[in-house]
Amino acid sequence: MVEMIATRDLVKRFGPIEAVRGVSLSVKRGEVLGFLGPNGAGKSTTMKMITGFLRPTSGSASICGFDVLDQPIEAKRRLGYLPEGAPLYPDMTAHAFLRFVASARGLSGAEKEKRIEAAVERTHLEDVLRQPIETLSKGFKRRVGLAQALLHDPEVLILDEPTDGLDPNQKFEVRSLINQMAPDKAIVISTHILEEVDAVCTRAVIIAGGRVVADGTPGELAARSRYHNAVSLVVPPDLADSVVGALAGLTAVASVDKTPRPDGTVKLTAFPKDGANIYGRINQLVEAHSWPVGELRGETGYLDDVFRSITTGEQRPPGTTAAGAPSDREAAHA
Repeated sequence: MVEMIATRDLVKRFGPIEAVRGVSLSVKRGEVLGFLGPNGAGKSTTMKMITGFLRPTSGSASICGFDVLDQPIEAKRRLGYLPEGAPLYPDMTAHAFLRFVASARGLSGAEKEKRIEAAVERTHLEDVLRQPIETLSKGFKRRVGLAQALLHDPEVLILDEPTDGLDPNQKFEVRSLINQMAPDKAIVISTHILEEVDAVCTRAVIIAGGRVVADGTPGELAARSRYHNAVSLVVPPDLADSVVGALAGLTAVASVDKTPRPDGTVKLTAFPKDGANIYGRINQLVEAHSWPVGELRGETGYLDDVFRSITTGEQRPPGTTAAGAPSDREAAHA
């Protein structure tokens, strides 16, 4: 795979504040990189430097081999950028705005109309093309912003919160579009929606305090979760304590959590020592005791646990939020 985006030791200071502290990234053709981090971590600042809209204090960034500062026109010809908030001209119609962007991109004649039509079709803007942008919903404004980023069919896409303001159906459409485009492009997506990483990203980078603190595939990062290789099972309440005792007696089991469910049953989660695979041993134990288990499932790990652990240094107790209540994900799986 060819390197399409490269940064080397990017640093950005705003007076005494060092917002980005030596970020180095490489994104190749065919990769969809999820760029994650808490608010204030330096994500948007890094993306603005990669796109050439913000000059770094030090370091460098290039698009398809063109330095964004020394060769800005060549770099930006190959770049599509959806910034945070997607600033638009509110008094223009969506169609007029796309025509304006197409002209700014150097498109004209039949090619210009062809590209506009393709971008409109990809982002499903047909029904609002003649409306002033200021009258559009947040979701449609976001789609207009995405359409302008796609207009010239760039080799590199930098998308800051591309599904912000979209309803579930629209999010699905945008994720499907990203998956369709991915083989021929290098795509960076900044997002707070961790399920989006699983849905579209081949790789994820977590930034905190202006530094890269994790880099790997979604699966590799999820494997750092305490839930990786944990086993969950649902049992009747009168059996819960005895099953917990039996599970805790397995040498490969580090601990067992017990969570009552709304239907009166109890969900047990056994956590392995050192990430060992304990599913087979627990399945044998269930069969040996003929426990009436309603559900038996191996866990793969959760990105949100890893994200929290990496960015805050806290290890959240399994199955709870920071306030101690069952998490939405755990409640859904309970």
